[in-house]
Amino acid sequence: MNGVRVRDVALLACPACGGTLVFHGQEARGRIRDGRLRCGGCGEAWSVARGMARLYREDAVRGTDRLMRVIYDGLPVLHDPLTTLLTPVLQSVSEARMRAGYMRRVALGALTPHEDGSPVRVLEVGVGSGANLPLLRERLPPGLDVEVWGVDLSEGMLKHCKRRLRSGAFEGVRLMMADAHALPFPDASFDRVFHVGGIGGYRAPAQALAEMARVAKPGTPLVVVDEQLDPAFRPSLLQRAAFRAITFYSWNPHCPRELLPPGAFDVIEEQVASFYYCLSFRMR
Repeated sequence: MNGVRVRDVALLACPACGGTLVFHGQEARGRIRDGRLRCGGCGEAWSVARGMARLYREDAVRGTDRLMRVIYDGLPVLHDPLTTLLTPVLQSVSEARMRAGYMRRVALGALTPHEDGSPVRVLEVGVGSGANLPLLRERLPPGLDVEVWGVDLSEGMLKHCKRRLRSGAFEGVRLMMADAHALPFPDASFDRVFHVGGIGGYRAPAQALAEMARVAKPGTPLVVVDEQLDPAFRPSLLQRAAFRAITFYSWNPHCPRELLPPGAFDVIEEQVASFYYCLSFRMR
């Protein structure tokens, strides 16, 4: 089964103030079901409905964030088939090869057990329909005790992700609705953090990058992937029109290297496909 366990609540933090959360409500098989996650610091209460925690403020979802959520809520069933079909047509590279290009930067194979016996934790910001989850399963060291967490603002995509998980894509994934600009986790919570395909449409990408860096343990790889036209690529009119269509939200879709938090090091920028960059970095 998948979902946030009652004992997982101790690993969360109030996205408003960083305070400790306590669950009040109904449980189902040791997982939170319906109720509230109440902050012991600021008193804010975050809803939980049908097993899905909603750890974000609706009034903060504005501008391109709101627009992109509407689009993704309407596309969950079509998103993955279209990506699989159109990636080789428009970029002359298979979807599998593109995903392999950025997953190697996440360096899952280098993960080792914690000395204190606690699980290794991996976070995907913008988990969407969960297309990367099977890749995690393939690349994680066998027998390693791992918790995978996925957050997204699109309820439609998360519902599709839950269906994927029920089909056996991965076991024990914790899914939540959360805003990448205010992640509901304490500092240095995760051994790996990555994001694919959305930061260019965020209202404040620098803030989201800073949040990803905050919740990552010092020295761990952080990987961000999104649209950028490869300077070495010579697109046809059709390819140029397609790239413009999928990046309508930005007048200059590009790798946000200039927005990395102060202190970022081991910065690597590369193209993993004609339309997509991969930016990896670490924090001290």
